[in-house]
Order: sequence, then structure tokens, then C-alpha cells
Amino acid sequence: MKPASKLALIFLSVGVSAMALQSCGSTEAKDDKEHKEGAAAAAPALEAFTLQQGQLSTSIKIPGELVAFQRVDLYAKVSSFVKKLYVDVGSEVKAGQLLVTMEAPELNSQLSGAESRLKSQEAIYLSSKATYDRLLETSKTPGTVSQNDLDIAYAKQKSDLAQLDAAKASYREVGDTRNYLEIRAPFSGVISRRNVSAGAYVGPAGKGSDLPIFTLQEQKKLRLVVSIPEAYNSYLNDNSEVKFTTKSMLNQTFTAKVSRLSGALDERLRSQSIEMDVINDNKQLLPGMVAEVAIPLNGNHAGAFVVPSKAVLNSTQGVYVIKVIDGKAHWVPVKTGRKTEDQTEVFGDLALNDTLIKVASEEIRDSSAIKHVNVAGAK
Repeated sequence: MKPASKLALIFLSVGVSAMALQSCGSTEAKDDKEHKEGAAAAAPALEAFTLQQGQLSTSIKIPGELVAFQRVDLYAKVSSFVKKLYVDVGSEVKAGQLLVTMEAPELNSQLSGAESRLKSQEAIYLSSKATYDRLLETSKTPGTVSQNDLDIAYAKQKSDLAQLDAAKASYREVGDTRNYLEIRAPFSGVISRRNVSAGAYVGPAGKGSDLPIFTLQEQKKLRLVVSIPEAYNSYLNDNSEVKFTTKSMLNQTFTAKVSRLSGALDERLRSQSIEMDVINDNKQLLPGMVAEVAIPLNGNHAGAFVVPSKAVLNSTQGVYVIKVIDGKAHWVPVKTGRKTEDQTEVFGDLALNDTLIKVASEEIRDSSAIKHVNVAGAK
């Protein structure tokens, strides 16, 4: 073959190869472009919702204590010895019922002495009164009795009357002291503690006064005492209803209404003490039990909205929700309030009917364009 022919064949082969390569590159570029457009078209739309006012009802559980509605420790007022006990631990008593009698022989002697002094002073007074009455009657005849004698007799009568009143008061005092040898129930309840036996020495001072004779508690009505933290004080007021359980009866829920609020925060705990009356006619509940109280947190704060919890973005820069405005994402800083399992209360620059992204993510950059948004109601 001639050299010219060989050269022509070489150029022809190179041209064919170049055309083939160019055709292949165009096809790959076209396929890549179509792939990207298909992927963009296949990208799922972002779920969003229209912001509406809602109600968030939650509750917190706080420990409380059940205490007797009335409780009193009964002590002896006078030094004496226990003569007889009429009740024991667990006894149900009525108001005014006799619980214990004591004896102090010296009080009987003091009462007898006071009675004798009273009778003696009464006789002296009657004598001075009769003397004055006779002198007064005689003085009606001129010149028989001097005015000075009459005045002395009158003063003596008044003095003896005052002494008589003092003797009466002394007699009553000893009698009242003797009445303290009997102790009666100040209200109806149950004896929860007894610390003495018959023959024991009791009194206002000394070894006999270390412990009370009896402890009396009212059990048919109890107080549920709860300390509410400052942040939750606004959710409770008079007649608010709460539910509680006890460790001994976990399968049973009890109900109580707020009866008394202390009206001030404890300086150490920064909490308010609240009492609820609990009717306990069947005596299922006992004073001293620890209760788990569910405090309802109902109603919304002013300016708060309730959104799905996934709509709140917790980033390193702060807490945000993502608002859609004119096809763009805007991060709106918010503060969170109460929370449930799937809802959160938020405060911020939000208004009714704003469109928010339902599942917030840092991949949705602030001020980025959003082409596909599927708006639905918040759930």
C-alpha cells in the first residue's frame, strides 16, 4: 500500500474515534442532567401546618402528706398519780368522754381548808353587816350614834365582804384544780398513743411530763398538705380539684379539693403550702401516709401557642420554630413552656394562621428557599 493511502486511513480512524467519544460524552451529560431533575422532582414535600390556638392540659406529680385534721397531746396539769385509764390505743372516743382519772390526796386537803376559810369569812361578814345595820337603824334617832362610829362600821362591813369574795375565789381555784384530775376528750377521734399505765406519776414538771398521757387524732377527716413550687402556684386556687394515690393503695385514686392556701412562699423552699380536706369515713387512709398528688396544669398562658414537639428546633444557637413566608424558611426564636409527650407550649413572634414546618431540622437553613410544602392541620 502506498504511504498516502496509509495516512488517509489513519486520519479517518482518528476522526471516527473522536466522533464516537463526543457522542458518548453528550449522552452521559444528558443522562446526568435528567437524573438530577428526576431526583429533584421526586424529593418529598415538607410537611407544614397552620398555627391555631390550642389547649394544653398537663399535670405534675408532687409528694404530699396526710395528717389528722385535729391532733392533740394530752398532758396532766397538776402533779398526781394515774388512778384509772378508761381507753387504750385504737379506742374511738367522743367529745367530752372521760379518758383518765388521777388522784392527788393533798388537793382534797386544800379543798377542805379553802371551804373552812370560806365559811369562817362568811360568818365574819354576816356579823359586821348586822352590826352596821343596827348602828344605821339606831342613828336615825338624833344623838344616839356618832357619825364616826357609823363610818367605821360601814368600812368594816366592806372589808369583810372583800375578804369573803377572796375566800370564794380561793375555794373555786382549788376546786378547778381538782377538776384537772379528770381528762376528757376535747373532740371525737381515735387514741393513737398511750404512754402511761395506772399508778404512774404525771405532772406539769419533772419526769412525769416528758411524754403525753394520750395522743388523740381525728381520722374521719384528714388534711392533705402539699408544698407547691412557685412556678405552678397560678394553676391552683380555692376549690381546685386534685387526685392522689398512696403507696398502700396504688390501684385506688382519691379526690380532694383545695381548702386553704397559705398565701405566702416558704423562704427556704420557695413553695406555697396548700391544704385539702379529705373525707375519710371508712378510715382507709391513715394520718402520716405519703401521697402522690397530681396537680392539673390546665389552660394556656397569654400569648402562648401549642405546637407539635417535633416542630421545635433545639439548636446550638437557641430554640426555634421554622416559619414559611413567601416560599422561604425563617427561623423564629421562641421560649418553651409546658410539655406533653407530643406537644409543646411556645412563646415568640408568632400569630394565628402562620405556616410552620411540622418537623424542624437544621438542614432547613434560615432564609433558604422552600419549593415543595404540604400544608395540613397540626396534630
